Amino acid sequence: MTNDELTRLESMLSYENAARAAGFRLIAGVDEVGRGPLAGPVVSAAVILPEHFLPEGLNDSKKISPRARDRLFKLISKEAVAWGVGLCDSREVDRVNILNATIKSMEKAVGALSPQPDYLLVDALSLKRVSVRQEAIIKGDALSLSVAAASVIAKVIRDRMMLAYDALYPGYGFAKHKGYGTKEHMEKLRALGLCPIHRETFCHINDY
Repeated sequence: MTNDELTRLESMLSYENAARAAGFRLIAGVDEVGRGPLAGPVVSAAVILPEHFLPEGLNDSKKISPRARDRLFKLISKEAVAWGVGLCDSREVDRVNILNATIKSMEKAVGALSPQPDYLLVDALSLKRVSVRQEAIIKGDALSLSVAAASVIAKVIRDRMMLAYDALYPGYGFAKHKGYGTKEHMEKLRALGLCPIHRETFCHINDY
């Protein structure tokens, strides 16, 4: 690992270090993937990293190649003190709206942790139904190593789900665009209509 990379990773521990200085020990980063797509679930992850864990290349999952995400997923899932995942499917997104579904999926991810955390670093949002001290960090996946780790876990799991949906609902191209509103996806929607994993409130169903 280069000195520059080590410095970058250490700089992403400022929120964790501040929480430890305040007496907290089980600090979980929480992030989501999939708020914007037209299809598929919103997936959240919560991760408690070991105190001196500095995995080379860890960053906001959107800035990492698929190969690097897979490598980091294996490393984080093996070395983490705990990690958990929560999701809300497309029907739940339609029922409660994407913001509430995102918060619900984050709460599920935190609830899946064992041991439970004593402090949360959450990307952008507040989890008011979770009785754990927490801090919302705008662009947390780029600023906190724990939140970045959660973003990688959530991204890899959601992408794998979309690959499975591609086989279940062929023709839409889910393996390629992962449910986002690309030109190809819009063309397939016009040709095929909606399938069961599309978010009707996102897709303007009367347009197809």
